[in-house]
Amino acid sequence: MARHSIPDLLPGTLDLLILRTLQTEPMHGWAIAERIQQISQDVLQVNQGSLYPALHRLEHQNWIEAEWRVSELGRRAKYYQLTPSGRRQLAVETSEWERMSTAIGRVMKLA
Repeated sequence: MARHSIPDLLPGTLDLLILRTLQTEPMHGWAIAERIQQISQDVLQVNQGSLYPALHRLEHQNWIEAEWRVSELGRRAKYYQLTPSGRRQLAVETSEWERMSTAIGRVMKLA
């Protein structure tokens, strides 16, 4: 089974996956990457060089906010959570993703 780093995917995919991962609870960066890899059954891997620029970009767009907390390992870590604006953006992005994946699926069935 092939593994894919997130930058190999469509632009905006990493942002969508981060927003979706943060929908249920705040998480620190490493936990976000781990969760995406776990849920995708090790197909998707988020490297640190892509994750942290994406988190900063989402924070700059006011879709997530961060605060320092103590992690489960007793270390200080920056925890990210969705803002109300981020929840709205997640709904928009999810709808667009479903529309695009349906369209791509139709094209792929043309064989």
